[in-house]
Amino acid sequence: MLPNQTPAFDASDNETNCCPRFRPEPWQHQELHFDNKLFVRASTVSAFHMPLNMGSVFARTIGAIEAAHAAGGGLLVLSHDDSAWHAEHLFAVDKEVPGADMVRMSGDFLTRVFEGPYKEAPTWAATMAAYVKERGKHLDTLYFFYTTCPKCARHYGRNYVVGVAKVSPLEA
Repeated sequence: MLPNQTPAFDASDNETNCCPRFRPEPWQHQELHFDNKLFVRASTVSAFHMPLNMGSVFARTIGAIEAAHAAGGGLLVLSHDDSAWHAEHLFAVDKEVPGADMVRMSGDFLTRVFEGPYKEAPTWAATMAAYVKERGKHLDTLYFFYTTCPKCARHYGRNYVVGVAKVSPLEA
């Protein structure tokens, strides 16, 4: 895949007028390469990894991105729990969003698609760690891309989550 490119997403296949239907095949076992890929960073508070204010944070962040006409970065939000009490979310954009916390990310990433309830995240994390090791890489940071909100996952009958592992070469 070209630098900063992610698999295509058909935003028009959207029965819910919220989250488009996710097609897992293009995301399975991909190698992504980011070169100063631009993101808006937002954070949520959690109680034992359960987000408490995700709806309001996502609505506010997506609203700012849409107001800045910066949503061309693809439908990609990378989420990372840095503790049981806090999570970071990186929203891909194609230009700066005024007033937002902007970050640029570079590196190599491996993906793997999972399906099931969110409570399976610890198992998915272990599977991702093993997958990265099998590929001869070191896992730097594990992100999850939650492809649909819980309401849309129920509507579509599937809850797909993409593990996105930032990787580096193994030390010799």
